[in-house]
Order: sequence, then structure tokens, then C-alpha cells
Amino acid sequence: MTAADQADEADEAGQDPVVRTPHGAVRGRYEHGVAVFRGIPYAAPPFGPRRFRPPVPPEPWDGVRDAGAFGPTAPKPPYSEAFAQYLSDPVVPGDDCLNLNVWTPEPGPGARLPVIVWLHGGALTRGASAVPVYDGGTFARDGVVFVSINYRLGVEGYGLFPDAPANPGLRDQFAALRWVHESIAAFGGDPDRVTLAGQSAGAISVGALLAAPQAQGLFRRAVLQSGPPEASDRDKVRRMVRRMATRLKIPATAAAFAAVDRELLLRTQAEVGKLSSPVLGGPAFGIVVDGDLVPRDPLEALIEGDVAAGVDLMMGWTSDEYRLWLVPGGLLERVDRLGAVALAGAMARCHCGHEVPRGYRALHPEAGTAEIVGQMVTDHLLRLPLHRLADARPGSSYVYEFAWPSNLPDLGACHALELGFVFDTGEVPESAKLAGWGTPQELADAMHGAWVRFATEGDPGWQGWDASHPVRIFGDGEPRTAHGPRDREFAVWTAADASARATARAADPGTDGFPVRMAASRSTAARSAELRSVVRRLRLPGSVRRT
Repeated sequence: MTAADQADEADEAGQDPVVRTPHGAVRGRYEHGVAVFRGIPYAAPPFGPRRFRPPVPPEPWDGVRDAGAFGPTAPKPPYSEAFAQYLSDPVVPGDDCLNLNVWTPEPGPGARLPVIVWLHGGALTRGASAVPVYDGGTFARDGVVFVSINYRLGVEGYGLFPDAPANPGLRDQFAALRWVHESIAAFGGDPDRVTLAGQSAGAISVGALLAAPQAQGLFRRAVLQSGPPEASDRDKVRRMVRRMATRLKIPATAAAFAAVDRELLLRTQAEVGKLSSPVLGGPAFGIVVDGDLVPRDPLEALIEGDVAAGVDLMMGWTSDEYRLWLVPGGLLERVDRLGAVALAGAMARCHCGHEVPRGYRALHPEAGTAEIVGQMVTDHLLRLPLHRLADARPGSSYVYEFAWPSNLPDLGACHALELGFVFDTGEVPESAKLAGWGTPQELADAMHGAWVRFATEGDPGWQGWDASHPVRIFGDGEPRTAHGPRDREFAVWTAADASARATARAADPGTDGFPVRMAASRSTAARSAELRSVVRRLRLPGSVRRT
């Protein structure tokens, strides 16, 4: 009798699975032949004296703790109405928000199955493991133990204060990884075959943990979906905290923020974050270099150092990332109307000169302003860093592009659209909010199968990265491999960088050049003024940061 048959018998007999963790036993449920444990605490509630502090282990419990329902979600403001029509973000009340969920086909030691640990997206301000799109049952069905976690968000998780350690939300994720390493064997998982995966802000978190010296050895493979390894500018994060402090009329300290009513804090955070956008920038919460868990910029550490040298990587993007940032609230049309003003804002956001939008215009003469702006910013923020990372890790890196357009108007192959296909959850209403109904099951089979193979074998089923730049395209029809499909756009940035370096050397023969992000000739103040002008004229509908 197979493990699935045994699970079905236990399910029919009403026998719930029980597993012992380091802090106490938990009772899950059998659902469709898979054992599911929800809301298991991996750290103590981060409130009271633990507010804004690194996570600590939960208090052990006696008896068997029920793990049948999702645990509390981290405090967060809701999505604006414009974005809520596309994105779901369930709220579960309660303080015990540092919890995780496990789906497993064989809940017991000895199975030694591959494991995926999932970090949700949401701009580090929203999101939850309870989003129905992230149902790990499909992975457990296919022989993978799946773990999804909640972690602190927004000012609670990424506020920068003089009297508290930085990055508590990232430290939560690290604590959850430690829990997996110590506990997952009891659920049937192999602690030596862990794949850390995430999308958007979750992928940025994966990149930071990939480069973190303290996390070495806790996972063997990593998946970065639509998010590069990066560190935010500390001053941008401080400005978010200062603006909140100004509105609240309190000092910009953790002690002062801890004394504020939690709902008021969330409303203030939402108000201050309205003008943050991945397309236009602005102050925002993010992971920062802290000299401890994040000792240096994660991308530079991964490219220049030997951290995570033995970790296999799978990474990629969608063809039209920017459309989720611009379609809600009619921003796509507004950017097109702004024309040259929007292009100036994009140049300011990308720290580049006129040669970059000119290059994109030459490559895509039929494209409107919004598409030029959106693809420029997507390449600058996301594709170029991942491209650099793949170049630094040939042979052990696999790159994909998701190109299937949503059934809903104007969204195209937008940010986060691939999630329902990766999880094979296209039938749930929360997937249909972004993809529409009637999504191709064969595409879900291909993508989900690739993720399962990568977690199981380290090879998703296509050519590893090399000098020919192979990219697996998941779109209409059979998946195919294209070689260098974005190389022409990347060459525009390379040429702009070379020109800027030459100009700098001519002005100062002692200058050895500088990276692309410093290529603009305009001053920082001028670029900031252009950005503010575009933001005011767009009248952004709530937070539109990357999800």
C-alpha cells in the first residue's frame, strides 16, 4: 500500500496526523490524501517587549496543539480598491503571527522527501501564507514537502530605527529556515534537500538569505521569481519611518512606535506609502545592509564572492511585469498621455541618460510610452540584476520567462501572473482575479512540473545558463528555449554604461568608471524633482509597489 493510500484510509477513518516538533506535538488534517499542518509557531509573538526585536523561539506547549487552520497574519494595511480587484490578501487576527504551514505526502521520519520553503510577495508590506493561490497540496501531491511562512511586514518588519536591530522581518524568515532544518525530517522532509523559493519581495528575500553567511547550509537550491537580490538605500527606508513619525507626532524610534495603537500605525503606513512605486521609486520599506545578517549588498556578494557557491539557482521574470503596476487605476493610459514627462521620470528612476529610451524606441518603434517606460524600469530593477547573477553562476543557473497573457484586459503577462501556474491552482477564484477563467492546464502542468523537478533533482528540464543565454519561454503552446531573447535591450544598457565611463574618464583621467546606476549626468536633486513631478501628475491610486 502506498503512502497516499494509507493517507486516504486515515482520512476516511477520521484519523488526524500528529507530528512532534521541538516545541511540542501538532495535529494536522488529511486533505485529498495529503497531510496538512497549518499555523505552527516557529517563533514567539513579536509584540510587547519583543516588538521590533529579533525573533525568539516559541514557548513549548504540553499535549497536542491543533494545526487545522491558518495562523494569524502579520499586521498589514489592505490593498487599495484598484489593486484588490486583482490581488487577494487574507487577514487572520491574532498576535501569534510568526507561524508556518506544512503540506506533506508522508508525515513521518524516514521519507526524506525534497522540501520547498515558500516566501510570499507583497512589497514587504502585504501578503500572507494563507493566500489560496499558494496551496502547497499540489506540491505534496507530487512528492515534495511544502512549507509556507508568515513574517513581519512593513514598519514592524523593515522599519529602520536607532534603538532596534534592522531587518526583523528577514530575521523571521531566517528563524523559519532554522526551524525547517531542525524539524522537517519529522514531517517526511529531507533537511539536506531544501529549496528556498519566493516571488517579488519574497524573491528579494531569497536573494538576501542566499548571500547571508549565517544561512549557509540551510538550503541547497533557490528560486527567484520576479525579484533580484538587492539591498535598499538606508536613507529611503529612514524617510518612510520619519514621515510616519511626523504624521504621528512622535520620535522616529522603535520605543515610540511601539507605544502607538496598531491600527493607527497601519493607517499611517498606508498613507505614507501611497506614492511609492516600482516604476517611479520613492521612499519604501526594504531589506538593508545591517553588518550582521546582511553584511553587504546581496547581489554584489553573490557575484563577487563565494557565498552559496554550491546552491543551484532558478530565476526569471514575466514578459510584462510593469502592467500590474500601471493597469490598476488607469495608470497605463496616464503614462502614455504624459509622454516625454514620463520618460524623464523613467530616466530618473533608472539613473540613465537619453540614450537608453532612444535605444528602446529603436528596438520597439511600435511601442507606446507606457511600454517603453515599463520595460526600461523592469530591465533596470529586475532583469539586468538576474542576468548578472546568472552570468556569475553558469552551469548551475536556469532562467525562464513567463509570456502567457492574462485573459483579463490589458494585463498581458504581468507581475505575479505565473503564480497560479507554478502552484497549479488556476481553478481557485483568487487565481482567476489575475488570470481570468479558462487558463491552459497544459501550461500549469509544464511550469509546476519544472518547479517539482528543480526541487527534486536540481534540473528543471532545460539547458543551464551559458554564453548562449538560454531562457525557457512559458507562453502559448509548448514551452521552448530561446537564446538571448533580451540581449538587445541589455546591450543598450551596456553601451550606455560604456559611454558614461568614457565621459567620466575624459572629465577626470583618474576615474576608473562607475556602474550603470551612476550613468546619469543630472544631479540627484534634479532627478528627484522629476520623479516628484511625475508622481503628482499621475495621482497614484494607493500603493503600487512591486507585490
